[in-house]
Amino acid sequence: MAFVFTNQNFNEEAVNSDKLVVVDFYADWCGPCKMMAPIIEALAEEMPDVKIGKLNVDNAQDIARTYGVMNIPTVIFLKGGEVVEKIVGVVPRDTLVEKITSHK
Repeated sequence: MAFVFTNQNFNEEAVNSDKLVVVDFYADWCGPCKMMAPIIEALAEEMPDVKIGKLNVDNAQDIARTYGVMNIPTVIFLKGGEVVEKIVGVVPRDTLVEKITSHK
C-alpha cells in the first residue's frame, strides 16, 4: 500500500528519508489522479526498497507550493531531501519504473 504523506509527517518521512522517495501529489476530485492511483499503489507493493506514497494537495497546499506543484497529478522524486526528478500529468507505469530505477 502506498504511504500517505501529510503536513505532519512530510519532513520526517520524505525529506529526511535515506531512501528514494516518490511522492504522488493528487486530489480526490482529480480524474487523471484517479488514473495514476492504481499504478502508484502497485509500485509501492512491488518496490519496498523505495518509499512510494501520495500527498493530497487539498490538505497540504503549503507543501505543494514549496515543490512548485501547479498541476496534478505531479510525481516528485526526492533523494537526500533534494528533488531529482519531476513528472507532471499521467504517465505510463513503465515511465515511473524507469525513473525510479535510474535514481535508486
